[in-house]
Amino acid sequence: MKRREFITLLGGAAAWPLAADAQQAEMPVVGFVHGGSPDARRVAAFRKGLNETGYVEGQNVTVEYHLLDGHYDRLPSVMADLIRRVAVIATPGERLGALAAKAASTTVPIVFGVGTDPVKLGLVASLARPGGNATGVNFFIQEIAAKRLALLHELAPKAVRVGVLVNPANASSAEATLQEIGEAARAIGLQILALNASTGGEIEAAFGTLLRERADALFVAGDPFFFSQPVQFASLALRHGIPMAHSSREAVEAGALMSYASDGTDMFRQVGAYAGQILKGAKPADLPVTQSTKFELVINLKTARALGLQVPDRLLTLADEVIE
Repeated sequence: MKRREFITLLGGAAAWPLAADAQQAEMPVVGFVHGGSPDARRVAAFRKGLNETGYVEGQNVTVEYHLLDGHYDRLPSVMADLIRRVAVIATPGERLGALAAKAASTTVPIVFGVGTDPVKLGLVASLARPGGNATGVNFFIQEIAAKRLALLHELAPKAVRVGVLVNPANASSAEATLQEIGEAARAIGLQILALNASTGGEIEAAFGTLLRERADALFVAGDPFFFSQPVQFASLALRHGIPMAHSSREAVEAGALMSYASDGTDMFRQVGAYAGQILKGAKPADLPVTQSTKFELVINLKTARALGLQVPDRLLTLADEVIE
């Protein structure tokens, strides 16, 4: 999604801090930082979370959106600017953003949504008692990567060589994904082909490499920038006849074969709700980190048929949604 389109979808809300009058200037500001460009549905969920705690964007709170489009190198300067003037920093689905916010300040409240253990990341002391200026949601994107690969293998059992696409700009996540998927692939007799992409052009080039190297399927790592490119991924996979496992249900709705992940939309809502609670006076140290409990398997049956794949009855039964 282009930045201009995204801002239009915000429904006229102030995407950047433009104080129209003294009343607006006095509103608390929430800095919203994301490595990609989340779709309108997820932004609406974030707003819903704020609304649940009595905050309405443009009425009694201002949300300032920073959408990085994969340019993670901008994080230090963005955070250095935000910590001087916002009440809360929200980083839903953004591991690097949460870490950059934590590095920038030990006092400004941070609400994160991260796909790996926030204790191991150093964001909190413990899940029950965060103990510092950060809290949020752990939505387990890293922990379920091996299961997503296993589901792809079950859907496409003849696929032996699987491309694994990671974002080198998100280096720590890319390294963890390659290690996790490498171990999981060996356990079920698969070979992997590591692929890199940090831009839309590089995503397209990665598909070219996938075809030249005769890989049979593609596993897309859970990365905020990749989340924001569902249509590109789906169209390329359909064009080239590639069975693809994505971590975004939006990609499957656009035509990709399957996704398996926690409910990302609800994670955005939870981040919004915690941001609202902090605006009302709660301390991050006292708000326990929540953990996603709902995981969604979404299968595009039309795409499976186009690829000549027979979806096992077991997966049809397990799937939370089957798109026909």
